Amino acid sequence: MPKITRIKIDHIDKIEGHAGFVGKLLNGKVKEAKYEVKQGIRLIEAILRGRPYEDAPIITARICGICPVVHNLCAIKALEKAIKIKPSPQTITLRKIMMLGQLIQSHSLHVYFLCLSDFFKYKSDLKLIKRFPRTTKRIFKIRDFGNKLIASIGGRSIHPLTTEVGGFKKLPKVEDIRTLLDEQPKILKEALAVANIFAFLLYPKFERKTEFVALTSTKEYAIYDGKVVSSNGLEFLPEEVTEKIQEIQYPSEPVKRVLHDDMPIMPGALARLNINYKKLNPKAKKAWNKFGVKLPTYNSFYNIYAQVVEIINCVEESKKLLRKLIKRKLRSPWQKFKPKAGRGIAAIEAPRGTLYHDYTVDKKGIIKHANIITPTAQFICNLEEDIKEFIPDLRKLKPEARRQKIRMLIRAYDPCMTCSVH
Repeated sequence: MPKITRIKIDHIDKIEGHAGFVGKLLNGKVKEAKYEVKQGIRLIEAILRGRPYEDAPIITARICGICPVVHNLCAIKALEKAIKIKPSPQTITLRKIMMLGQLIQSHSLHVYFLCLSDFFKYKSDLKLIKRFPRTTKRIFKIRDFGNKLIASIGGRSIHPLTTEVGGFKKLPKVEDIRTLLDEQPKILKEALAVANIFAFLLYPKFERKTEFVALTSTKEYAIYDGKVVSSNGLEFLPEEVTEKIQEIQYPSEPVKRVLHDDMPIMPGALARLNINYKKLNPKAKKAWNKFGVKLPTYNSFYNIYAQVVEIINCVEESKKLLRKLIKRKLRSPWQKFKPKAGRGIAAIEAPRGTLYHDYTVDKKGIIKHANIITPTAQFICNLEEDIKEFIPDLRKLKPEARRQKIRMLIRAYDPCMTCSVH
């Protein structure tokens, strides 16, 4: 008689949104590994059709409360391409600072409050806080710094108020920029101390080669702009994304999955690090070297430490960009323009990977078509393939311990289900 083993997780906690997992083994071989999206569909793309272009950045920011800045800015970038507006260098610098804040606040929340307890087998973060009170305070300071970077420019840390197509409604105060510059060295010190904890955790031994995808630039560690490349040699401009990757939707599933040549891909912090390691700032590069793992690495659990390294890199980069603002006298935050008919596609690096926004507008600036491709939708297929490869390593564990290891792998990806079902 064949031996059938079923693995079912009704709810995966400590991720953004709702998801579950169903697996089946036949005589020890994995026959099914299904990541179940249990989030209701949002229909944001349909809501945008027929609306004026200026509504898109405001509405899409509401897709997610954790990463509203990246949706807001990616929508603005795509619309500027559609209407043929070139933002000023000052505007781009301000947006990049907001992006740094976005990655800092999202990563610090994920690595500490959603992932770290897995390494100590704590079900409650309250035990984690009691065991590591100093580290908890450090994380709060780091995350607060990220939120301040966003709020100083965007008006508030969640759902920015000042950003718009063409520039900004309002410029940051010089005294706020100086305050952030004064605070930066302390935050960098805190981030390096946190990295010392994560560098020496016992990450599960796991390896499955995959295709990493991320933005890259010759000038910097790309998060705001660049061309899209993969570890398998794929290379294209963001405007070509619909020609290079495929969106597929299975019956009764609310998410459009993504494949490249019918194969899964993996965006995210680990992908960015594998592709852009040489562009890291010095202390971030040193932190990865201290980890002692050679690149490329295909252990998806290392996505957690990759996020820690990116926190350090973002704090380092913030000093450069804040200084640039101080040295130059801030000028008019906005430029005049008239709407034009056109199509624009833009990419930006969200905390969880490359995000794409695609809009077509008419001559009055009314949105006729909208398409958003989120990081979580891109990596779901890769996550399932990882789980298939990982399950046989767990065969000696008891059922609950096996489920817990699967949850740990899923959490390492940092999925955002509300983004996936936008």
